[in-house]
Amino acid sequence: MRFLMVEDSEDLAQSVAERLRLDGHAVDRAGSLSEAEDCLSAAPYDLILLDLSLPDGDGRDFLTRQRRARHDVPIIVMTARAAVSDRVDVLDLGADDYLTKPFDFAELEARCRAVLRRRGGASETVQRFAGFTFNPLTAQLVIAGEPRELRNRELRLLEILLAAPDRIFSKAQLCDRLFSYAESVSDNAIEVYVARLRKKLEGSGAHIDTVRGLGYRLTSA
Repeated sequence: MRFLMVEDSEDLAQSVAERLRLDGHAVDRAGSLSEAEDCLSAAPYDLILLDLSLPDGDGRDFLTRQRRARHDVPIIVMTARAAVSDRVDVLDLGADDYLTKPFDFAELEARCRAVLRRRGGASETVQRFAGFTFNPLTAQLVIAGEPRELRNRELRLLEILLAAPDRIFSKAQLCDRLFSYAESVSDNAIEVYVARLRKKLEGSGAHIDTVRGLGYRLTSA
Protein backbone atom coordinates (compact mmCIF):
# COMPACT_ATOMS: atom_id res chain seq x y z
CA MET A 1 0.00 0.00 0.00
CA ARG A 2 1.09 3.58 -0.58
CA PHE A 3 0.89 6.00 2.34
CA LEU A 4 1.25 9.77 2.53
CA MET A 5 2.64 11.07 5.82
CA VAL A 6 2.01 14.78 6.44
CA GLU A 7 4.45 15.53 9.27
CA ASP A 8 6.93 18.39 9.76
CA SER A 9 9.15 16.54 12.26
CA GLU A 10 11.80 14.92 10.09
CA ASP A 11 12.98 12.55 12.83
CA LEU A 12 9.49 11.24 13.57
CA ALA A 13 8.62 11.00 9.90
CA GLN A 14 11.77 9.01 9.16
CA SER A 15 11.17 6.62 12.06
CA VAL A 16 7.55 5.98 11.11
CA ALA A 17 8.40 5.60 7.42
CA GLU A 18 11.16 3.10 8.13
CA ARG A 19 8.81 1.01 10.26
CA LEU A 20 6.05 1.01 7.67
CA ARG A 21 8.48 0.20 4.87
CA LEU A 22 9.55 -2.91 6.77
CA ASP A 23 5.95 -4.04 6.32
CA GLY A 24 6.26 -3.48 2.58
CA HIS A 25 4.39 -0.18 2.36
CA ALA A 26 5.56 2.70 0.18
CA VAL A 27 5.67 5.96 2.14
CA ASP A 28 5.91 9.52 0.84
CA ARG A 29 6.45 12.37 3.26
CA ALA A 30 5.11 15.92 3.03
CA GLY A 31 6.44 18.47 5.50
CA SER A 32 3.64 20.98 4.93
CA LEU A 33 0.06 21.21 3.72
CA SER A 34 1.13 22.60 0.35
CA GLU A 35 3.49 19.67 -0.19
CA ALA A 36 0.69 17.30 0.77
CA GLU A 37 -1.60 18.86 -1.84
CA ASP A 38 1.13 18.48 -4.47
CA CYS A 39 1.57 14.80 -3.59
CA LEU A 40 -2.16 14.12 -3.79
CA SER A 41 -2.36 15.76 -7.20
CA ALA A 42 0.43 13.52 -8.50
CA ALA A 43 -0.35 10.06 -7.10
CA PRO A 44 -3.12 7.96 -5.49
CA TYR A 45 -2.78 6.97 -1.83
CA ASP A 46 -4.34 4.22 0.25
CA LEU A 47 -3.93 6.04 3.58
CA ILE A 48 -2.92 9.48 4.89
CA LEU A 49 -1.18 10.00 8.25
CA LEU A 50 -1.83 13.62 9.21
CA ASP A 51 -0.26 15.88 11.82
CA LEU A 52 -2.32 18.91 12.85
CA SER A 53 0.36 21.51 13.62
CA LEU A 54 2.10 22.23 10.33
CA PRO A 55 4.26 25.16 9.16
CA ASP A 56 1.68 26.53 6.72
CA GLY A 57 -1.55 25.82 8.53
CA ASP A 58 -3.77 23.54 10.59
CA GLY A 59 -4.19 19.93 9.51
CA ARG A 60 -7.88 20.22 10.31
CA ASP A 61 -8.30 22.59 7.37
CA PHE A 62 -6.66 20.01 5.10
CA LEU A 63 -8.96 17.31 6.50
CA THR A 64 -12.02 19.50 5.93
CA ARG A 65 -11.03 20.21 2.30
CA GLN A 66 -10.54 16.52 1.59
CA ARG A 67 -13.94 15.56 2.92
CA ARG A 68 -15.79 18.48 1.29
CA ALA A 69 -14.26 17.42 -2.02
CA ARG A 70 -15.60 13.90 -1.28
CA HIS A 71 -12.14 12.38 -1.28
CA ASP A 72 -12.53 9.15 0.66
CA VAL A 73 -8.86 8.25 1.30
CA PRO A 74 -8.68 7.11 4.95
CA ILE A 75 -6.99 9.65 7.24
CA ILE A 76 -5.43 8.90 10.61
CA VAL A 77 -4.58 12.00 12.63
CA MET A 78 -1.31 11.89 14.60
CA THR A 79 -0.95 14.75 17.07
CA ALA A 80 0.27 15.74 20.52
CA ARG A 81 -3.15 17.27 21.27
CA ALA A 82 -4.67 14.87 23.78
CA ALA A 83 -7.86 16.63 24.88
CA VAL A 84 -11.12 14.79 24.33
CA SER A 85 -12.51 17.87 22.55
CA ASP A 86 -9.64 17.69 20.02
CA ARG A 87 -10.35 14.01 19.29
CA VAL A 88 -14.07 14.64 18.92
CA ASP A 89 -13.39 17.61 16.64
CA VAL A 90 -11.20 15.78 14.11
CA LEU A 91 -13.40 12.68 14.09
CA ASP A 92 -16.44 14.85 13.37
CA LEU A 93 -14.51 16.53 10.55
CA GLY A 94 -14.06 13.15 8.89
CA ALA A 95 -10.88 11.58 10.29
CA ASP A 96 -10.98 7.77 10.37
CA ASP A 97 -8.89 7.48 13.53
CA TYR A 98 -6.84 9.51 15.99
CA LEU A 99 -3.49 8.69 17.58
CA THR A 100 -1.88 10.77 20.33
CA LYS A 101 1.87 11.39 20.31
CA PRO A 102 4.02 9.80 21.56
CA PHE A 103 2.65 6.48 20.33
CA ASP A 104 3.88 2.93 19.98
CA PHE A 105 4.71 1.87 16.43
CA ALA A 106 2.86 -1.42 16.91
CA GLU A 107 -0.32 0.49 17.75
CA LEU A 108 0.08 2.69 14.68
CA GLU A 109 0.49 -0.38 12.47
CA ALA A 110 -2.59 -1.99 14.02
CA ARG A 111 -4.68 1.13 13.51
CA CYS A 112 -3.55 1.35 9.88
CA ARG A 113 -4.58 -2.25 9.31
CA ALA A 114 -7.96 -1.70 10.99
CA VAL A 115 -8.73 1.42 8.95
CA LEU A 116 -7.78 -0.28 5.69
CA ARG A 117 -9.92 -3.31 6.56
CA ARG A 118 -12.92 -1.10 7.23
CA ARG A 119 -12.39 0.71 3.95
CA GLY A 120 -12.38 -2.62 2.13
CA GLY A 121 -15.54 -3.72 3.92
CA ALA A 122 -13.76 -6.53 5.77
CA SER A 123 -14.17 -7.10 9.48
CA GLU A 124 -11.81 -10.05 9.64
CA THR A 125 -8.09 -10.05 9.05
CA VAL A 126 -7.97 -13.42 7.25
CA GLN A 127 -9.28 -13.30 3.68
CA ARG A 128 -10.41 -16.21 1.53
CA PHE A 129 -10.51 -16.40 -2.24
CA ALA A 130 -10.51 -19.15 -4.87
CA GLY A 131 -9.10 -21.91 -2.69
CA PHE A 132 -6.62 -19.95 -0.60
CA THR A 133 -6.60 -18.07 2.68
CA PHE A 134 -4.48 -15.00 3.20
CA ASN A 135 -3.42 -13.38 6.47
CA PRO A 136 -1.62 -10.05 5.93
CA LEU A 137 -0.60 -9.88 9.61
CA THR A 138 1.53 -13.00 9.36
CA ALA A 139 2.36 -12.58 5.64
CA GLN A 140 1.05 -16.08 5.18
CA LEU A 141 -0.78 -17.62 2.26
CA VAL A 142 -2.32 -21.07 2.80
CA ILE A 143 -3.23 -23.34 -0.12
CA ALA A 144 -4.54 -26.87 0.46
CA GLY A 145 -3.28 -26.71 4.04
CA GLU A 146 0.22 -25.72 2.95
CA PRO A 147 1.51 -22.37 4.29
CA ARG A 148 3.50 -20.22 1.87
CA GLU A 149 5.38 -17.20 3.10
CA LEU A 150 5.11 -13.96 1.17
CA ARG A 151 7.79 -11.33 0.95
CA ASN A 152 6.78 -7.73 1.58
CA ARG A 153 6.16 -6.62 -2.01
CA GLU A 154 4.41 -9.90 -2.86
CA LEU A 155 2.16 -9.41 0.16
CA ARG A 156 1.23 -5.85 -0.78
CA LEU A 157 0.66 -6.81 -4.41
CA LEU A 158 -1.72 -9.57 -3.34
CA GLU A 159 -3.56 -7.12 -1.04
CA ILE A 160 -4.07 -4.72 -3.94
CA LEU A 161 -5.32 -7.37 -6.37
CA LEU A 162 -7.45 -9.13 -3.75
CA ALA A 163 -9.21 -5.91 -2.81
CA ALA A 164 -10.73 -5.77 -6.32
CA PRO A 165 -10.87 -9.18 -8.05
CA ASP A 166 -11.37 -9.01 -11.83
CA ARG A 167 -10.34 -5.36 -11.91
CA ILE A 168 -7.50 -4.61 -14.31
CA PHE A 169 -4.54 -2.73 -12.81
CA SER A 170 -2.02 -1.17 -15.17
CA LYS A 171 1.70 -1.36 -14.44
CA ALA A 172 1.66 2.36 -13.69
CA GLN A 173 -1.16 1.95 -11.16
CA LEU A 174 0.63 -0.90 -9.41
CA CYS A 175 3.89 1.05 -9.33
CA ASP A 176 2.05 4.01 -7.78
CA ARG A 177 0.65 1.75 -5.05
CA LEU A 178 3.81 -0.25 -4.33
CA PHE A 179 6.62 2.29 -4.55
CA SER A 180 7.29 5.76 -3.15
CA TYR A 181 8.83 8.73 -4.98
CA ALA A 182 12.17 8.05 -3.30
CA GLU A 183 12.46 4.55 -4.73
CA SER A 184 14.09 3.84 -8.07
CA VAL A 185 11.90 1.40 -10.01
CA SER A 186 12.91 -0.40 -13.21
CA ASP A 187 10.46 -0.99 -16.03
CA ASN A 188 10.18 -4.70 -15.31
CA ALA A 189 9.80 -4.45 -11.51
CA ILE A 190 6.06 -5.17 -11.61
CA GLU A 191 6.60 -8.11 -13.97
CA VAL A 192 9.05 -9.61 -11.48
CA TYR A 193 6.68 -9.33 -8.53
CA VAL A 194 3.72 -10.62 -10.55
CA ALA A 195 5.76 -13.65 -11.62
CA ARG A 196 6.78 -14.37 -8.02
CA LEU A 197 3.20 -14.08 -6.78
CA ARG A 198 1.92 -16.34 -9.55
CA LYS A 199 4.26 -19.08 -8.33
CA LYS A 200 3.02 -18.64 -4.76
CA LEU A 201 -0.61 -19.01 -5.95
CA GLU A 202 0.00 -22.28 -7.82
CA GLY A 203 -2.34 -25.03 -6.63
CA SER A 204 -5.18 -22.65 -5.82
CA GLY A 205 -8.04 -21.61 -8.07
CA ALA A 206 -6.66 -18.08 -8.37
CA HIS A 207 -4.80 -16.72 -11.36
CA ILE A 208 -3.17 -13.42 -12.21
CA ASP A 209 -4.10 -12.80 -15.82
CA THR A 210 -2.11 -10.57 -18.12
CA VAL A 211 -4.46 -8.40 -20.16
CA ARG A 212 -2.35 -7.40 -23.14
CA GLY A 213 -1.78 -3.70 -23.38
CA LEU A 214 -3.76 -3.01 -20.19
CA GLY A 215 -2.24 -4.73 -17.16
CA TYR A 216 -3.06 -7.48 -14.68
CA ARG A 217 -6.09 -8.81 -12.82
CA LEU A 218 -6.77 -11.46 -10.19
CA THR A 219 -9.35 -14.02 -11.30
CA SER A 220 -10.73 -17.34 -10.09
CA ALA A 221 -10.90 -20.47 -12.21
